[in-house]
Amino acid sequence: MSTFLQLIFLLASLLFLAKLAGYVTIRLNQPSVLGELIVGILLGPSLLNFLNLPFFDEETMRHFVVDLGEIGVLLLMFIAGLELHLDEFTSNLKVAAWSGTLGVLMPFVLGWGGGLLFGLSGEGAAFLGLVLGATSVSISAQTLMELKMLKSRVGLSLLGAAVFDDVLVILFLAIFFAVVSGAAGLLGLFLIFGRMLLFFVLAAGFGIWLLPRIVRKVRNLPVSQSVLSLAVIVLFYYGLAAELVGNMAAITGAFLSGLMFARTSEKEILEPRISALAYGFFVPIFFVSIGLKIKFSLQASALGLILVVITAAIVGKWLGALLGARAGGLSWRESIQLGAGMISRGEVGLIVANAGLDSGLISARELSGIIAVVIVTTLITPPLLRWVFHLPQDWHPYRSLSSRPPSKEL
Repeated sequence: MSTFLQLIFLLASLLFLAKLAGYVTIRLNQPSVLGELIVGILLGPSLLNFLNLPFFDEETMRHFVVDLGEIGVLLLMFIAGLELHLDEFTSNLKVAAWSGTLGVLMPFVLGWGGGLLFGLSGEGAAFLGLVLGATSVSISAQTLMELKMLKSRVGLSLLGAAVFDDVLVILFLAIFFAVVSGAAGLLGLFLIFGRMLLFFVLAAGFGIWLLPRIVRKVRNLPVSQSVLSLAVIVLFYYGLAAELVGNMAAITGAFLSGLMFARTSEKEILEPRISALAYGFFVPIFFVSIGLKIKFSLQASALGLILVVITAAIVGKWLGALLGARAGGLSWRESIQLGAGMISRGEVGLIVANAGLDSGLISARELSGIIAVVIVTTLITPPLLRWVFHLPQDWHPYRSLSSRPPSKEL
């Protein structure tokens, strides 16, 4: 069977399984993304050839699916930006800054301490803490869209906090590698910060002043779906610029491109078309591909470290983002919701962890713990978000503790 026939067989099968699993989880009152994630994890890299067909090239097909999935996450973050307005996003910068900053520092401290507890060197423990500081809100964004809460104060703050998180983790990693290498890294740090600033200036300048004019010109061209094609082109270039110019994750560029298109006159026309393209094909493939990328082998000797790393990742991120949201002015209920949305980890953490493994900062044992973090936080975030968003409007932790009925005296 040709490579093309293998690919369409695989995509058809994965789409069917993803939509079926999404339907089942919705019937169980859980977000559809949870079912799609479980499908990918259950299939996994070793079970991708789930029919055990001799003509099936498993490794090649897995790379195809993962690459298509990366397009899905870019489209997902573009839609998240498209549903917002720049004024709404900037009005929550205080909460986003506090939550994003503490959401990096708290898991970093806990991960560092946990690494030292299990015998890692100071450098290895610090690197482990930095990896735990990374976050991935694509899963949370999709869940909030299903709950119709993305444009709430919590949703807006969550997306802003993710941008701050991305910037801080990259800066801290740059500082870390500069110190470890013993190089005079001050100039390098300024260069990294300058690249980030340059990207944001170029992205904002193009999106605010040039993009609306280009959209007005393109929409009158005798070309089918001209605005949709323009949106995809700009989305991809923003993603490339985020990686190559700003040295940040491509999803940051995708999100910013959506924010810029939200200011144009074609937003209402573009939104249903880009959503159909994304949710009909690319986004389900992305969530399945997360599981297909995970190769996990549990060693008994690493079990203690894995449990500590998972606990540090969940408690540190949730508590740090929660306290940051409170410092920024959100209520207890909103702060708990935002903290829960920051828990999920993703491809950024895995990429950084692999770099640490290659450089000898962490071993395969620590890498197993980080992969376990990705699996656990990916699976618990959607149902956890659904639960915290159903807390009563006047919920307060102290009031909940004091409202317990008194015990009856005998």
